Amino acid sequence: GYRVSFQGNFFGHNHTHVAFPEYIPRKYIKLDPPLNIQSNATASKCQIWWSVWNVPWYLTEILQYELQYKEYSTSWEVALNKTLPSSLPQVEIEATELRSGIAYVARVRCKVSENENSYHSQWSEWSQTTVFQRADVPKVSEKILNTKTLQYLLIPLSFGTLLYLFWNCKLSSRRQKASPALTFPRQLLSFSHFIVCTMGILR
Repeated sequence: GYRVSFQGNFFGHNHTHVAFPEYIPRKYIKLDPPLNIQSNATASKCQIWWSVWNVPWYLTEILQYELQYKEYSTSWEVALNKTLPSSLPQVEIEATELRSGIAYVARVRCKVSENENSYHSQWSEWSQTTVFQRADVPKVSEKILNTKTLQYLLIPLSFGTLLYLFWNCKLSSRRQKASPALTFPRQLLSFSHFIVCTMGILR
């Protein structure tokens, strides 16, 4: 530690003012702002990363970061702030937090974590900014969507049709003297025609 005092001569008299009886530098740290902030946005999330400079190795693992981001056309006064839980120089923003088609700008600052007792610091200045924009989600073709819907409907519909034909054939065999072998092929032919028509629609 150090003892910090100021001395001066006022009206011919020497005066001493003690500013810090015991000044400990590791309790009054101010780090340089992070560097090289970059970003990469997709349809699901935005990744932002950066680096730190002139920071001793024993401090890099106990750093705390704060991210600030906003829409490009708005002021920093309405920006969103996130205090990051990890000392890693990176963060991810979910796409649900971003508006489609809007450009965003972000910056970050750092300090020693408040959970650390051996060192204490104030926030650094803000870093340079990075600009990003959420990628648009590709729209599914309406024709493809309708085809998939028909495919899902075809399975239970076919199963129900088979049950109907089986039940109808059974009733016909009881009511008519004709052999069921003559009735069932005619119904099976109708069902086959239905399947062929449906497959033609799916194409």
